[in-house]
Amino acid sequence: MSAPLYLDKAVPAAYAAATDLAREAGVAAEAAGLDRILVELVNMRVSQINGCAFCIDLHQRRAVRAGESERRLALLPAWSETDLFTVQERAALALAESVTLLPDPDRRRRTEAESRTVLGDDAFAAVAWVALTMNTFNRISMTSHHPVK
Repeated sequence: MSAPLYLDKAVPAAYAAATDLAREAGVAAEAAGLDRILVELVNMRVSQINGCAFCIDLHQRRAVRAGESERRLALLPAWSETDLFTVQERAALALAESVTLLPDPDRRRRTEAESRTVLGDDAFAAVAWVALTMNTFNRISMTSHHPVK
């Protein structure tokens, strides 16, 4: 098998545009009052669903630096089965999963309505953009076969 083709290196302008999009999603999250830990939980959960080892590793380290516990990170795949996550985090994680998995329209609308009620419009939009951009980066990293070092 030939060496991986890193999409970020092959078309740097497209990667820069994706990076700009992620930066704007982060600005929206901050403006909506979302803390760094919540954003990293969303990034981790999306990456877990997609199976992106590179992004899971990156965002796990960022979450720990932001003050997240190893226990909650270990339980993140089963977040809905625990009481360790706040109402706001649960709404954000439910929305992130919905954005990533795209369930049937009725379930998606229900999840969106519940999350929007808890988060409010600004935070709802910010979480959705964070999840959307994380999905983009998962696909870039997985297609590029970015290694975990």
